[in-house]
Amino acid sequence: MFIKKILQAITVMMLLLVTIPSFANNVTTDPVTVNNSRVQELTQRMLEIKAMNKSELTRTERKSLRNEVRDAKKEMKAVTGGVYLSVVAIIIIILVLILIL
Repeated sequence: MFIKKILQAITVMMLLLVTIPSFANNVTTDPVTVNNSRVQELTQRMLEIKAMNKSELTRTERKSLRNEVRDAKKEMKAVTGGVYLSVVAIIIIILVLILIL
């Protein structure tokens, strides 16, 4: 009986540790218009790069384009936001659910 209560308390603490950081990232200002314009710029640039004839480019130019695309994708992920769970957090949640059920 005592062990069951301890496991339930640990379960609640683990779930709080996973969910509290997702609420801590709330933004009070309205950056939607700024973010949308930047996302549109990045999307337009990605379409331009996709439409390019890359066979005429040198190796360094292709490498710089790849780096630009990679950076643009990272920036778009950062701008759009979202809640991300790490693999470890998902495994812990699954293990806790197995223990409870």
